Amino acid sequence: MERPDGHCFFVKARQVMGHTRGLAIAVVVLILAAVFASTAFGQSPPAPSPQTTTTERYQDGIVIWETPADAAVPFQLKFNINTQLRYLNTLSSDEEFTDHLGVVRDVHTRNDITVNRAMFILGGYIFDPRLRYSFTVWTSAGAASIVVASNIGWRFNKALTLMAGYTGVPGSRSLVNTFPFFGAIDRSMADNFFRPGFTQGAWASGEPVTGLNYLMFVGNGLNTLNISATKIDTNLLLSGSVWWEPLGPYGEPGKARNMYDDYFSSKKTRIRLGTAFTRSREDRFSNLDQSSPENTSLYNSDGVLTFSTGAFAPGVTVDRAMYKMWAIDGGVKWNGLAINAQYFMRWLDNFEADGPLPMPSTYDHGAELTAGHFVIPKELVLYGRASMVFGQFGDAHEYGGGARWYFLPTERLWLNAEVIRVHKAPYSGAFTPYTSGLNGWVPMLQTVLAF
Repeated sequence: MERPDGHCFFVKARQVMGHTRGLAIAVVVLILAAVFASTAFGQSPPAPSPQTTTTERYQDGIVIWETPADAAVPFQLKFNINTQLRYLNTLSSDEEFTDHLGVVRDVHTRNDITVNRAMFILGGYIFDPRLRYSFTVWTSAGAASIVVASNIGWRFNKALTLMAGYTGVPGSRSLVNTFPFFGAIDRSMADNFFRPGFTQGAWASGEPVTGLNYLMFVGNGLNTLNISATKIDTNLLLSGSVWWEPLGPYGEPGKARNMYDDYFSSKKTRIRLGTAFTRSREDRFSNLDQSSPENTSLYNSDGVLTFSTGAFAPGVTVDRAMYKMWAIDGGVKWNGLAINAQYFMRWLDNFEADGPLPMPSTYDHGAELTAGHFVIPKELVLYGRASMVFGQFGDAHEYGGGARWYFLPTERLWLNAEVIRVHKAPYSGAFTPYTSGLNGWVPMLQTVLAF
């Protein structure tokens, strides 16, 4: 499918990205300057808090043990958990869909109750309050997977923390410390289609200027969970996210700091403006099982895996491709009302394939929007949402709404009911309600505990 304005837009976008390289360098320089300035002016490291008593065990998680401030070996061990139980029904969908080459493919419908995600995290500091660590066990019955991950790092000051280990690639707002506090039951169709995934790497984060936050990351690839080191290619991914909160923090301090909802219903208006960019040279992970390209989450807009045989031309397999994605997001909160939106642009090019391809590159773009309001403060929020993908090989969209009930006086536990109408989903993921070609109504029920 050709777009009359596609080439022009692509050229302009490349020009914009070229011009923004200098801006990115300037931002990095400003961040480093702020870090060194704060160090030079004697900003001291964070001191350990006093020893926790039994009545103070809950501090944005359960504090299992914490030493007194004057201990010879400062130490804190905190326990957190995320549990997500979901009922999902996609039986109203068509049973087949046709890709852009006319190939008829099956739609994998579902009607199940799953422990969609279960995560427990042990973390804190050891030897020095600046030396941070965490250990996570992440399981999913829906995906039949278990991931064991850990991170270690050093917090210099508010402007700079360096970490290494497993994390989400910060190419989308939903991957910058928001899980599971989304505006709907989970990430939108468009977000899942465009966003990168999870991998191992190193990153720097902080708030060098009040209200201005950043997260810069270098890692192994778009999605390398459960991939052995011998199958990970030698190309490193680069990704970064910057966001500005000019009227004060967009959320309350703690685990739910970046939540989409306005649970706390402040009458002070808050605004968030952000952007992210990701670049990664992706490999099909050539191995003995050439028929299983599930190691990567890249999909074409007609719902076919980018690295599967026949995705671009009959009998042809793409072995390598360059992925570039630019996202822009914004949000506003006021008195229980929250409106959040994000726009995505994705380029795939520099293909290496085992046969001729009909095009040298693809360009897809799309957007998401959620709007919710607490009709009963801190108890019941009603919301609507929509997202769309405008793609090289076809378009897709979704819309729907739901209600979230916080039946205890906390933002860490809720029940959720939602129904969405999906048209030609371009993505499949066991964590999500989406499967390629999905075309119908999707009701869902969910409960989440995230303390």
